[in-house]
Amino acid sequence: MSSHQLLQFRSDPFVLSHCFPLIRPPTISPNQPFHSLPFQRRRSHHARVRSSAKKKKTTQCNLKNETTVTETVKRVYPFHEIEPKWQRYWEDNRTFRTPDDVDTSKPKFYVLDMFPYPSGAGLHVGHPLGYTATDILARLRRMQGYNVLHPMGWDAFGLPAEQYAIETGTHPKTTTFKNIDRFRLQLKSLGFSYDWDREFSTTEPDYYKWTQWIFLQLYKRGLAYQAEVPVNWCPALGTVLANEEVVDGVSERGGHPVIRKPMRQWMLKITAYADRLLEDLDELEWPESIKEMQRNWIGRSEGAELNFSVLDGEGKETDESITVYTTRPDTLFGATYMVVAPEHHLLPYFVTPEQKQQVEEYKDFASRKSDLERTELQKEKTGVFTGCYAKNPANGDAIPIWVADYVLASYGTGAIMAVPAHDTRDNEFALKYNIPIKWVVRNEGKSSDEVYAGVGIIENSSSVETGLDINQLTSKEAALKVIEWAERTRNGKKKVNYKLRDWLFARQRYWGEPIPILILDESGETIAVEESELPLTLPELNDFTPTGTGEPPLAKAVSWVNTVDPATGIPAKRETSTMPQWAGSCWYYLRFMDPKNPDALVDKEKEKYWSPVDVYVGGAEHAVLHLLYSRFWHKVLYDIGVVSTKEPFKCVINQGIILGEVQYTAWKDQEGNYVSADTEERLNELQQVTIPEDKVMKSGDHFALKEDPSIRLIPRAYKMSKSRGNVVNPDDVVLEYGADSLRLYEMFMGPFRDVKNWNTSGIEGVHRFLARTWRLVIGSPQSDGSFKDGTVVTDDEPTLEQLRSLHKCIAKVTEEIESTRFNTGISGMMEFINAAYKWNNQPRGIIEPFVLLLSPYAPHMAEELWSRLGHSSSLAYESFPKANPDYLKDTTIVLPVQINGKTRGTIEVEEGCSEDEAFSLASQDKKLEKYLDGQSIKKRIYVPGKILNVILDKTNVKVSTK
Repeated sequence: MSSHQLLQFRSDPFVLSHCFPLIRPPTISPNQPFHSLPFQRRRSHHARVRSSAKKKKTTQCNLKNETTVTETVKRVYPFHEIEPKWQRYWEDNRTFRTPDDVDTSKPKFYVLDMFPYPSGAGLHVGHPLGYTATDILARLRRMQGYNVLHPMGWDAFGLPAEQYAIETGTHPKTTTFKNIDRFRLQLKSLGFSYDWDREFSTTEPDYYKWTQWIFLQLYKRGLAYQAEVPVNWCPALGTVLANEEVVDGVSERGGHPVIRKPMRQWMLKITAYADRLLEDLDELEWPESIKEMQRNWIGRSEGAELNFSVLDGEGKETDESITVYTTRPDTLFGATYMVVAPEHHLLPYFVTPEQKQQVEEYKDFASRKSDLERTELQKEKTGVFTGCYAKNPANGDAIPIWVADYVLASYGTGAIMAVPAHDTRDNEFALKYNIPIKWVVRNEGKSSDEVYAGVGIIENSSSVETGLDINQLTSKEAALKVIEWAERTRNGKKKVNYKLRDWLFARQRYWGEPIPILILDESGETIAVEESELPLTLPELNDFTPTGTGEPPLAKAVSWVNTVDPATGIPAKRETSTMPQWAGSCWYYLRFMDPKNPDALVDKEKEKYWSPVDVYVGGAEHAVLHLLYSRFWHKVLYDIGVVSTKEPFKCVINQGIILGEVQYTAWKDQEGNYVSADTEERLNELQQVTIPEDKVMKSGDHFALKEDPSIRLIPRAYKMSKSRGNVVNPDDVVLEYGADSLRLYEMFMGPFRDVKNWNTSGIEGVHRFLARTWRLVIGSPQSDGSFKDGTVVTDDEPTLEQLRSLHKCIAKVTEEIESTRFNTGISGMMEFINAAYKWNNQPRGIIEPFVLLLSPYAPHMAEELWSRLGHSSSLAYESFPKANPDYLKDTTIVLPVQINGKTRGTIEVEEGCSEDEAFSLASQDKKLEKYLDGQSIKKRIYVPGKILNVILDKTNVKVSTK
């Protein structure tokens, strides 16, 4: 077999399922630890170990006829044949392709998954949760007559591929394409109805041409600029590191010290859109928790900017002043010291010679911490006195200026007025360094020496010298008066501030979109690349290692870097930083509307029809940054007329996390004896061991060791990760149970938005449900485990009971899908199947609508059943069943039954029930049959809807002995 044929063979979904043993990883050693195996292999591992000495059986594959000759495996239904068959059908017929030109008179439904990054590890079972949900919604809307846009693509630039390139020399492009192929194959094996004709990755020049175009629009409008900002610099590695590459102040690779170093970087002015990003949240159908997270991240606050004059060595005011932002101008008289960030631009100016060495050492100390570490509330406060003082503008007091790392240069002005009586953080610092504390806000409920951060009545806040008196005012009144005084005396002004910082938009990496900017050699002026020259493509490099100088790897492509300004002929250099991974994922939802357009980012008419995205599903970890950046870019595009809506996503849904299977932990003492988890306080000093599930028992509200129930265990589920060995590969689940079972189980585990624990045994339940559904329609298996062609469905007219069961199921499933309560929708179908097994026949008028109802959840089985029911085409665009309200009414009544005039029980009957039907039901009732069994009936008195009275023949009535 040639390498080309082998590649085709390996990528064929049918062959992957039918001939899987030929392309599985190497056989597992009999000595491999059981706990290290994927769950699917665990089940058969012992059996394989026992049979490892036996002669291996061979598997033959006939690719021409697409059949497999192997030892017969009895399956509860033939998913191994059905699923590859229909995946091939969908692909060959492009079943889910959305035409470029759709009938715009029809309603549209744009459902989108958050752009996946194709990692080398492939999918684990947590990934398909959101993909299955969007697929169910897409399939429902297609069948309801909507034009559906349900695309998939790849957010493929990023650090992991470049890191792998540095370690192995493999080009990131090679790694990325390989990972994409694996992801695509896995997604197709799960039967997702994506329009694969619209697939693209952010690494394609035809795509990032428009990412660069958007950057140029930002640049032309002053929203892209350069600034000195601190970055993670590793001297030993000679490179800038991303935040995720730094762990506890050292590089993840090699464990080298990392410092914060100022470097000129590209920034995007997202703060210019802060108010609109905040205000427009109110119009969105998003979870309130996500909207609140965005509000907090934007962090709008109102306060004042106040100026503190720097004093010289003789206590006289200099020309320099430190500006602070505060939301509590009412506490100005309580400011007893100032703090500036180690990176503050004025710090070198006012550090005295005596304190210079200490300050420099402290700056170096602070540079080794991340912003998160510096602002951690629980950390011990540290700082150094600069030797200099500033003047409190409210009272003229000279207050010391300190430098401390809990103040960040990137927030506010990089300096604060510290009010230790009314701020916990300032109070801790003041107590540590013996700085005076002055109370200026009275709180009746606390003693005068306690920190009080609330509002109240102002005291100790009057100065004849400055003319400011705010005593006895409320905090709100005092704040307004301070701002009015500051503006009048030019000591400050009213100010609205945001926690939101401008977006750092540059990476010193190779694998990213080139920034389309030239820097003139003579002046350093930046010039935009002409739009007609886009895309500016990445040069080919063989060496992706850091330069060691801080310059990005692109600096090594000398012939690419050195160029001229085409307008003037002046020598210039290309920007060698690349865009961050966020860039390509900010606008991909627009390109899916018109992915092949060479002349525009998106056609205006197509955008107008498809915008906004109706449902956007992804993890809560993207609730802030990705959504915020996308909204920012979208608003810019709205302002320049590219898009027609103010917001990109109408409804956002965050699916819950699927944790690994529950692990049970026990502890042992030094002698190896088990110690119960509820009897020992210092468990962390004992040996921790994991107990297999089959050795665990439930004991009341806790878990215990089977062999000794007095030993309590701690159950806990962890996020799936390679390091914990709890990752479950969906390929293994599909191989053993089928894709439909996996889809159904992920939806049935619990509410879609909740955190859930994976439990392998739980798949058995939904797998049995699908098997019962199959047998209900197809019939029981033959002696060899196979099933006959055709179905056992009849052309009989459905009974009223059957119609009511069906339409209640239709109403339930439709409502639950549209409300994303997928688990209860499955419960409704299970109830229907339970009812159907009690019927004597399976009418076509009942079974066909149910198959359509099942199809969004289990599309492979539904397609096969639909085909066997006599239909020649896919059910993907069949009309979804609608519930008939007439069959949803509760038309049963409780009818009292009397024997010889005495009420002996009740029966449930339909309204309009005939006398014979009522008597038949009474005869079958367990409570009534003892009065009627073997008795002669003299007559029956029946009042419809009121009563049934049975008069027995007295000559045959058994007389009581009483």
